[in-house]
Formats: sequence, C-alpha cells, structure tokens
Amino acid sequence: MRVLILLAAFALSGTAHAGGIERLKAFIAGAKTAEADFSQTVSDKSGRVTQQASGKMAFARPGKFRWDYTQPYEQVIVGDGVKLWLYDLDLDQVTVKPLGEVVAGTPAALLAGDDAIEKYFSLKNAGERGGLEWLEAIPKNRDTTFERIRMGFKGDVLVQMEMFDYFGQRTILKLSRFSRNPDIAASRFMFTPPKGADLIGD
Repeated sequence: MRVLILLAAFALSGTAHAGGIERLKAFIAGAKTAEADFSQTVSDKSGRVTQQASGKMAFARPGKFRWDYTQPYEQVIVGDGVKLWLYDLDLDQVTVKPLGEVVAGTPAALLAGDDAIEKYFSLKNAGERGGLEWLEAIPKNRDTTFERIRMGFKGDVLVQMEMFDYFGQRTILKLSRFSRNPDIAASRFMFTPPKGADLIGD
C-alpha cells in the first residue's frame, strides 16, 4: 500500500478557549459527516521528504470513509463500515481487508469510529505551537501503525494532523475547504471492484 491510510477531522464546535480534548469530544458529538481537500507529506526520521500526495476525502461516522488521491497518482480508499478497499488505478489492482484490522489505533478509529474514544486512546492537551492548539492521542493497543497522533486546532477548526510511526516517519496532513455535516450519498461509501481488476484479499 503506497499511501498511508489516514483520516482527519474538520470544523469543530466548542468554546474559544477550549482545549484540544474538549474540541475533539465536540467533534465526536457533533460531526456525523464531513468533506475536505487534503495535502499529505511524509518525512523519514532524518526529516527528508519521501512522499507527497493530495486529493479529496469524506466520511460518515461511524466507520465509513472515502479518500480519493489525485496527485501524484490516482488511488481510491473506501471504508464501507465492514471492509476496507484500496484501488490503485495505475496497477488496476484492488486490495480488500477487514476494516477493524486496518484502522485500529489510527486516525480512522480516532475520528470516524464510535463514541468510546478514550477506550482506545490516551488523550492529553499538548499546548500551543505554530499558532495552533494541539492535542496528542496515544493508542492504548501498541500493535498499531502509529506511535502517536497530534491534532492542531486554529480556533474551532482542526487544520493539521501529525502522525508518528514506529519507524521514525512523520506524516503531516493539512486540510482545506472543509465542510461539516454535509449530505453525502450512501453510495459514496460503497465500492465495487472494476471489471478485470486484480483482487487481493478477502
């Protein structure tokens, strides 16, 4: 899988001086669907940029999401609530896996999962940096891709996420043109493998 599977949050309600934890809980309580454009940058442990990508995403809580990568190559990632589908257009290849195995301990579970957020993550406010107010989430299950996840808020909006994995890589996800609670057709979170595509997995 050439691109890390990520999810992000969008416009969040809350008081002007609420901490990151309060903002996240407000999101979980109030944002049932969302859409946004995103840009993604991955750096290795020495800080060298190894991957850049961009596209559009959407989700519907709990457990349904879609990422359409448009640059530098086309890729579609769909979570239909039961399975995760990854379609690589260049390879004409579809990979399918049980959703729970893939998203546990990731931003997908953190932001598009159920309401029992602190069952799976240890949360703490992480102060201010770069004009943003930060929250840090550490997965309680260590058998995950990410060691820790940071979310940066500006006002009542989550505009940036940082994901750190156990190999020293850092993934920065920036959001723009987000929309909170838009009407999204259920069909957007369904995926049917294209005729003739190679299918890998269950």
